[in-house]
Amino acid sequence: MKGAPPVNLSLHARSLPGRIATGAFILHAGLEKWSGDETRAAGIHGMAAGAYPVFNEVPPPIFLKALAASEIATGALLLSPFVSDAAAGAALTAFSGGLLGMYWRTEALRKPGSIWPTQAGTAVSKDVWMFGIGLGLMLGSLPSWHRKKS
Repeated sequence: MKGAPPVNLSLHARSLPGRIATGAFILHAGLEKWSGDETRAAGIHGMAAGAYPVFNEVPPPIFLKALAASEIATGALLLSPFVSDAAAGAALTAFSGGLLGMYWRTEALRKPGSIWPTQAGTAVSKDVWMFGIGLGLMLGSLPSWHRKKS
């Protein structure tokens, strides 16, 4: 787009609290899953495969390692000062979007005919905050056309 300022590819101090909180949380979750046992792998795999049938083809231990690696990578991106808010926000939005998709596709996680979670769905439904933070990081990187020109 001619004349439009580019997307801001920097890190802003205002984004640090959200990046640090979500980055540390997701990185920790990934590190915990990395050494998960067969029972944990089967449980997580079963829930994911129920929402995304393509995962039925992936053995549970391999799925758990891949999920752990994606969480570690996403957490590390958010915590890295060398990654722009736009890139970190895109990674977080994609990751949390997948989790929210699983929430939406798994009927047992929601009250019948509702977006609101059952007790079993509360833990997954809370991932909406990560989605919001990811979108905020990306939107905060867009140019501001409302600023006064000097």
